[in-house]
Amino acid sequence: MSVSVIAKHFNRTLALSCTLIAISQINYGFDNQAFSTTQSMTAFTKQFGDYDAETDEYAIPASFLSLLNSLNYIGFAVGLMIGSLISQKYGRRRCMFAMSCYALVTATITVTSQTKAQILAARILNYIYVGMELSVVPVYQSEIVPAPVRGFVVGTYQLSINMGGVIINGICRGTSTIEGNNSWRIPFGLFYAIPSIILCLIWFIPESPRWLLLQGRTDEAEKSLKRLRHGILTDDAIAAELASLKLGLAIEPEKGAFTELFQGVNLKRTSIVIAISFFQQATGQAFASQYGAIFVKSLHTINTYNFTIITSCIGVAVCLWSNFFNDKIGRRKLFIAGASVQAAALFTMAGLGTANPVIHGESTGIAAMMAIFAAGFGLGWGPLTYVVVTELPALSLRDHSQRVASLVNIAVNFAVTFSIPYLLYDGYAGLHSRVGFIFGSIAVAACIFTFFCVPDCQGKSLEEVDRLFHEGISVRKFKGFEIPPLDEAELGEKETRSETRAV
Repeated sequence: MSVSVIAKHFNRTLALSCTLIAISQINYGFDNQAFSTTQSMTAFTKQFGDYDAETDEYAIPASFLSLLNSLNYIGFAVGLMIGSLISQKYGRRRCMFAMSCYALVTATITVTSQTKAQILAARILNYIYVGMELSVVPVYQSEIVPAPVRGFVVGTYQLSINMGGVIINGICRGTSTIEGNNSWRIPFGLFYAIPSIILCLIWFIPESPRWLLLQGRTDEAEKSLKRLRHGILTDDAIAAELASLKLGLAIEPEKGAFTELFQGVNLKRTSIVIAISFFQQATGQAFASQYGAIFVKSLHTINTYNFTIITSCIGVAVCLWSNFFNDKIGRRKLFIAGASVQAAALFTMAGLGTANPVIHGESTGIAAMMAIFAAGFGLGWGPLTYVVVTELPALSLRDHSQRVASLVNIAVNFAVTFSIPYLLYDGYAGLHSRVGFIFGSIAVAACIFTFFCVPDCQGKSLEEVDRLFHEGISVRKFKGFEIPPLDEAELGEKETRSETRAV
């Protein structure tokens, strides 16, 4: 998809909305990479680690490292639930305003941390913000953009996380030579920047038209849609899109109850969403993102900070390419390609780690495979997970579905992140790079699942996706299936049946 094709679907309001929401996700990348990279800093290790008399060095114990990189997902889950409820009841914009206010408080706790308990509490509390963000941002993105560029826009969720990683890793590279705690306090100070921008600009973008229709606020939905489509579509085309949104909601049989996620055709949709969320984390991305810096440092092959910058830049470049082309190539092909690259890198890394001893050349190869693994993740499962999990659910169940999918994502991420130190280090499993055998096998399973179970929905509106599921079309035929218009008799029957939605 060319830049000109993308540009014709955007006006000033939609471009501002998408840009601002993309910026909001950078803070996730700041947190994710800042904690990963600062763990390898001497000052951070001295402040929060333990002194080892035998080596005459400070080190962060594996037990605390596991807690620091896993307990934050408690905050993640809490934030997800809070954010989802606020977003569902009060709107997407108010949720983003609330989470930004909260983020300024947790940034202060992080920057002023002095003890293990405080830095651990700061990370847990800051991830409440991250959870709120995950609950609202991909949903809002999917609801405001035209179908032909939905994959491009929603995919910016992962792209922005990667961009945040590039920025914070570059800053960490620069501050790593500073003596004392300012080396890690300065990167953490960036946690103030993004929430401040969102607080200032959030009210300049419109609320989601689909959310407004769900609240029965039709006039406001019309105004919002006109702002998002003005200059892109004619007045008649805008009116036709609004009518389509209203019709899609009218004929949707779901009433918005949580239990409907697991009933009828929605069980299939929920199962796909849950499985995708599972595989995104189970293939081991936390190994590269959370422990990559400290693991590479243990290899003694490349400057840790240079490596994190390199992998972050690779992630941005590959993710950007995926965003540009997933609406053309399709979600399934990129999912399979990404998981294949991940599996190949993981198995190669694990194989190199079977040498005894692991010499310098093999250690260099292991580090290179981690970079290739990051590229595979950025190609498919990084950006496209957020696209697919937001375009498959029924409109009235989207918040419920996002909540369930994200909780699964968080639970798996917690399990992987918590277990990695015990899988890696001597004194426990001692697998080192051989953990690639575990995660690589899961990546192969992800390929198989995608081939048989994941639909391609690019180019179709959310309402059209809903009809494909309810009309029993095989998920492997979604991409090329032409949806016939409803005839008057069928439309009247569906509208009559749907009148009980509000009861």
